[in-house]
Amino acid sequence: MRRQEKGDPAQGTTPLLTDPPFYLPEFETSYRYIIDEYEVTPREIAIFIPCAVRKPYSTSPSHQLIRMIISQVLSPSQYHIVVFGTCGIVPAELEEMYPYAHYRYMLGKCTDETIKEDFLRIETERVAGYLEKTRYAYTCRIGYCLGLFREALIRGSKQAKIPIDLLLPSRDRINKIIEEEDCSFQEGSLSMDEYLGEFCTELIRFRNSLKKDSRE
Repeated sequence: MRRQEKGDPAQGTTPLLTDPPFYLPEFETSYRYIIDEYEVTPREIAIFIPCAVRKPYSTSPSHQLIRMIISQVLSPSQYHIVVFGTCGIVPAELEEMYPYAHYRYMLGKCTDETIKEDFLRIETERVAGYLEKTRYAYTCRIGYCLGLFREALIRGSKQAKIPIDLLLPSRDRINKIIEEEDCSFQEGSLSMDEYLGEFCTELIRFRNSLKKDSRE
């Protein structure tokens, strides 16, 4: 595997990291900074979404769709987006911090089961660590993810003993996509209309339930 591609010193570019990020010391160092030093601003809701190939993450078409739905349903003061996956776990406002905007890797294309198992083990620990750090920073937690990312979020939640209050897409929706759609990836993409529609509907339902609870 390549450790990195060379940047262009004349252009002042930073080398692009191309090995699986979860093994790299740069990502462990940045993760430790987030856990040990970074102060997360408290919000009512944390929304966990997967990292993206395009950097920074917010420029990704899928992230733009997800963010658009969130912004239409919730007020900015209500929620905090947290990006997780091969990058580890990072508050979205730090997306341009090195090394989060300086790597290229797709776990979905990996066929090495050992690497997949290592990712799940490492990411579970990192998710659990972040959930423990932010135990009192959020009232509720929402996850929107598929595949190994979803499994890491579930396992991290169990390890930290901190629940994910709403996990989407629903298992029924995922099973329907697997049965009916011909997708590049078995479970499809989070940017599919079927998933985004459910995400919007359930996010509205969740928001309304919070309003109802606050009135009672």
